[in-house]
Amino acid sequence: MFDSKKDADAHDKMLELAENFSLFLEKQIEGISEQDAENIGLLLSRSKDVLVAACKGKPELLLNIGSEDQEEASNVTPLAAKA
Repeated sequence: MFDSKKDADAHDKMLELAENFSLFLEKQIEGISEQDAENIGLLLSRSKDVLVAACKGKPELLLNIGSEDQEEASNVTPLAAKA
C-alpha cells in the first residue's frame, strides 16, 4: 500500500491526529455529528502544515485549504522553523 515504512508511519500519524481532532470537536461542539467531526478532523489533519503557518502569522493560507493551491500552501515553512 505504501512505498516505504516512512510513508506508512506518516499516514498513521495523520490518521491519529484526525481522530483526536474529531474527538475534540465532538466534545466542544454540541450536536455535531460523528461523520461531520470525522470529516473536519481529516481536513484539519491533512492541512496541519497550513494551519501551523496560519497560526504563526500567515492566516491568508487558510483560504487555500481544499483548493488546487493547497499543495503550494502546504509547502510553506512555518515561521519558527525559519528562525
